[in-house]
Amino acid sequence: MEMTPQQLAEQLKSGSEVQIFDVRESAEVAGGMIPGARHIALGELAGRLNDLDKSRPVIAVCRSGRRSAAAADQLAAAGFTAYTVPGGMLDWSAAGLPTG
Repeated sequence: MEMTPQQLAEQLKSGSEVQIFDVRESAEVAGGMIPGARHIALGELAGRLNDLDKSRPVIAVCRSGRRSAAAADQLAAAGFTAYTVPGGMLDWSAAGLPTG
């Protein structure tokens, strides 16, 4: 499933209980992440599924959307309600949305 940057921003603004995970590499997230996001690099995700709450939707974010799509597929296969943000942080930043 997909969620646009604007839809995600609205979810955050409304106080939604979504979990946001940035699946980029450490050097990439140093430039900023979506406020409230946690960092789990895509290569570490399979070993960290127990860090996630299956009762809450999970939104995977990366730079452009490719790695987050792979993460969302992996999460869905493990029983999570998973979303990806097509266009990733590139579109998030282009929309003028905040990073922390």
